[in-house]
Amino acid sequence: MLYNTNTFKEEPLISTRSRIGLQLSDDSILSVYHHWDGYPEWLGRILNTHYNTKDKVAELIDGGDMSSCWTDTPFDYNGKASKYGPNYYSLRGDNCPPRLDSNLIEYLGDNEEYAYLFTNGEWVCYELGETPKIVEIPNGALMV
Repeated sequence: MLYNTNTFKEEPLISTRSRIGLQLSDDSILSVYHHWDGYPEWLGRILNTHYNTKDKVAELIDGGDMSSCWTDTPFDYNGKASKYGPNYYSLRGDNCPPRLDSNLIEYLGDNEEYAYLFTNGEWVCYELGETPKIVEIPNGALMV
């Protein structure tokens, strides 16, 4: 088990796994896996701050699965990374393209802890578990 004793004092360094999805006109959902900090207080606010239009969401998802959608320490393999923004697995050579689900039930049926859906011009956050439920994304911009 990994520990970051400078920050968490014997708390394990773990991820909060999530999916980021864009609802398409036929109600199918194109989505990617997001590894770190998937809870609404961080990822929800980052999505609202930096990915708040359909074009921005589509561009984010086009890169495929990622470690994080906003970072200042990206993977920098072959000089492909920018200073701020997504940390795509493809930058380290992995092939993890977006996933297409035919409907919301299929989209929410994975093992992540949260799922975000950009639909009708706004983000909706689902806390997953036995029964998925919509949870509020806190207000306030992050990393501006």
